[in-house]
Amino acid sequence: MARHQNSVTKVRDESISSPSREDFAAMLEESFVTQSPAEGSVIKGRVVSIENDFAVIDVGLKTEGRISLKEFAMPGMAPKVAVGDEVEVYLERVENAMGEAVLSRDKARREESWVRLEKAFNDQARVQGVIFGRVKGGFTVDLDGAVAFLPGSQVDVRPMRDVGPLMNQPQMFQILKMDRRRGNIVVSRRAVLEERRAEERSSLVASLQEKQVVEGVVKNITDYGAFVDLGGVDGLLHVTDIAWRRVSHPTEVLTVGQTVTVQIIKINHETQRISLGMKQLQTDPWEGVAAKYPPNSRFKGKVTNVTDYGAFVELEPGVEGLVHVSEMSWVKKNVAPSKIVAPGTEVDVQVLEVDSNKRRISLGLKQTQENPWQQFIQDHPVGTIVEGEVKSITEFGLFVGVADEIDGMVHLSDLSWEKPGDQAVADYQKGQKVRAKVLDVDIEKERISLGIKQLDQDPIEKAGPLRKGAVVTVVVTEVNDGGVEVQLDGGMRSFIRRSDLARDRADQRPERFGVGDKIDALVTAFDKASRKVNLSIKAREISEEKEAVAQYGSSDAGASLGDILGAALRKRQTGDEE
Repeated sequence: MARHQNSVTKVRDESISSPSREDFAAMLEESFVTQSPAEGSVIKGRVVSIENDFAVIDVGLKTEGRISLKEFAMPGMAPKVAVGDEVEVYLERVENAMGEAVLSRDKARREESWVRLEKAFNDQARVQGVIFGRVKGGFTVDLDGAVAFLPGSQVDVRPMRDVGPLMNQPQMFQILKMDRRRGNIVVSRRAVLEERRAEERSSLVASLQEKQVVEGVVKNITDYGAFVDLGGVDGLLHVTDIAWRRVSHPTEVLTVGQTVTVQIIKINHETQRISLGMKQLQTDPWEGVAAKYPPNSRFKGKVTNVTDYGAFVELEPGVEGLVHVSEMSWVKKNVAPSKIVAPGTEVDVQVLEVDSNKRRISLGLKQTQENPWQQFIQDHPVGTIVEGEVKSITEFGLFVGVADEIDGMVHLSDLSWEKPGDQAVADYQKGQKVRAKVLDVDIEKERISLGIKQLDQDPIEKAGPLRKGAVVTVVVTEVNDGGVEVQLDGGMRSFIRRSDLARDRADQRPERFGVGDKIDALVTAFDKASRKVNLSIKAREISEEKEAVAQYGSSDAGASLGDILGAALRKRQTGDEE
């Protein structure tokens, strides 16, 4: 048997040393099959051994290659490679100075990853990677061999102060941008979280119903309310729905992280907005308010808020009323409410009006205090003379202080009997002490009417009863070409025109009269409202003539007018002497 094997070996050696034409063709074809692959390509090899942290890879060449075990490990993980594993490697050179093939597992993975990542980018699919380093503006991510850039703004849906827990942990990413020529890949973890969150939010919103009572955690607090996390979706708890009472700021009741029980008031499935309420789970304090707080009843309350137009007073938790600025003081009209009341103080108020439907209660503060206008009319009835200081002078009169913080008004028409109001007001100055008569008090409108001219008797009344056709005696005060100015008893003045000075034209001369002369004149017109009286000597003479003719004769009796007037004159003189 041994002899037979030796003979076979000898024949084979002889055939190799002197090959035939057919043997040479076969050997040439075999060399083409087993020739070295092109450098710079990815080839398959088999791990034949692991020596000193290196894996020895047989890629079918004359020599083997060595690759560090680190290249077989994912960031933060132990190497996963064993003898006999078939792996893809990148052939950098067929043979180096030591006669070994230069191989790289990292470059092979990178080439493989780029192909896979490009497909995922085109399909908008998610990819898995590991954050392994920090760079300016973000982080580096290993996408199974390919290195990508993760901007800081794309790490999470909200800014993260500490990214440590995410380092070296497998994460899902969305590829935002790829440029193979430059080797740039930009990924986002935030896009994956937002997509996942949107799916969870839609599912959760669909499972919620209006009027449903749920628990949540206060996530954020603003001036207008608080956002409550309902387990993946946020709802807004408006400040007006926190409690029935007035809440100035949500922080008065809520704190971030607090667990609260809320009721779903409204759900908008299109915008996925949820409105929440806490007070809806409590008894409405406005039930029965109209019966509990009837008009004109008085209560104690606490001032909760002061505005430019008034103050809000809490009558009980959840029930507030408004004291309008006009109902705060009987006498202070143009003062800020903050000058009268302050938040936190207790005050007595009177219910003025209740509107349960609109949840409004009108309150009055001044109604619980003594009405100074009512007291004034009791102490100073109409006709009483008061004394006070001129507080201000306006275009329509004087304001005179008549009591503590109460002013009365003297209208221009009530300043003087003789002078027009715009002239009479010039005789007064601010701060001047004056006396006046109370003419009228309107408690509802809070007005007191005073008069200064009423302190003296009306000159018309002093002059006696003036009526049309009456004869009055006047005193000449001034003579001019147009007539004479006269004064009646009591000081009232009038003017007799030149044509009314005498019946005869020859006697219609103003110079016939002198200042101080007393003359009788007939009242031809009198208007008490305008205080005007028209006088005429001519009309008096004509009237006397008619009266004499009627009493002492007529022109038919043969007596002359002179005789009749002479008889009438003599009778008057006789009557005067008697």
